[in-house]
Amino acid sequence: MQGLTKVAIVRSCLSLCLSLYCATVVAVQTKSQPSDDWPLFRGNTQSTGVAKSKLPMDLTNLDVLWEFKVPKGAFEGTAAIVTDPTDPAKQVVYIGDLDGKLFAIDLATGAKIWEFASEIGFVTAPAVRDGSIYIGDIDGVFYCLNSAGKKVWSFSAEAEINSSANFHGDNVLVGSQDSRLYAINLKTGAPVWKYESPDQIRCSVTVAEDRAFVAGCDGYFHIIELNSGTEVGKTDIRSPTGATPAALRELVFFGNEQGDFFAIDSKTIETKWVFAEPQSGNSIRCSAAVNEQHVVFGGRNRVVYSLDPQTGAVQWKVTLKAKIDASPVIVGERVFVASTDGRLLALSLKDGAIEWEKQFQGGITSSPAVAFGKLVIATDRGVVYCLGEKPPVPTGK
Repeated sequence: MQGLTKVAIVRSCLSLCLSLYCATVVAVQTKSQPSDDWPLFRGNTQSTGVAKSKLPMDLTNLDVLWEFKVPKGAFEGTAAIVTDPTDPAKQVVYIGDLDGKLFAIDLATGAKIWEFASEIGFVTAPAVRDGSIYIGDIDGVFYCLNSAGKKVWSFSAEAEINSSANFHGDNVLVGSQDSRLYAINLKTGAPVWKYESPDQIRCSVTVAEDRAFVAGCDGYFHIIELNSGTEVGKTDIRSPTGATPAALRELVFFGNEQGDFFAIDSKTIETKWVFAEPQSGNSIRCSAAVNEQHVVFGGRNRVVYSLDPQTGAVQWKVTLKAKIDASPVIVGERVFVASTDGRLLALSLKDGAIEWEKQFQGGITSSPAVAFGKLVIATDRGVVYCLGEKPPVPTGK
């Protein structure tokens, strides 16, 4: 009996240790795995514009679930969509309008949770981290708000902020038309360092490891080391741009005002390839959506392109009815593209075929944000739309 007791004790201990080990592994995996949110302008720090969430496979089931209307309002900025830090079962949409208000909206219902008023409007997307919201306004004031919409701190640049924020370590990064890239302490709002560019910084900052990528109005692509704020190198991109670079491994992709689209090797800081549509000359103001097989972007020539990331070869192109200033978003095997005439379209990544489209009232320069099975987009008529799978129709008894 004593031997059996010892065996039972050993087995019990081993079972307990195994259970604790498994629980620890699950906890570590859960913590390290990305959530289904959209906390930054292009969805992630690398600005790839690729959603982690899914939308209905059958697009006949994709429809408007709610509308949030701001009388006499207008939106240019993209929404952020995250889990409510005070309630894990709830998701929140944050979006700023041109009238100077930042709204928190319940993703499930479209009901306003709170609003924060600035003295002047927002054209950028909010950036969200650890329950705090970071956004700059047209007057050059950069705000940190808590999850209740109360100001924690503010920082003043010397010119308008068109750049949506990004994060590195304990700092939040934001560019300004005062030609500076700022690193600001997340908690205190104190400036840590600033990088001086020769001209305005209108793009949002892309972060890959300890480097930031900035495509500037000075006609150069800049790489900045983020621990010190010093420039690692730069390369000529022929023309100014405000497009946010998208980073995929060592390659960085963006277009310029001249209509050239670049792939830059961030290790060698050299141009790998350039795509330019002959006799086009139309500027590229949207930011590209990039995965391993496709680089998708649109231009003011009304054309959406998909290029091979490694070679720049055209995979397909589709001409729409209006200019494309909003940045596309890849969702599974589709890419969602909005145009200035108020159309939102879903194109097949395989061949560019138009699989679905919806007409909204007003123009769209705000880019789609996709999270938790929903797509959120806003128009210059002051309406935020949430699209998702239509709820089932109740059946009678």
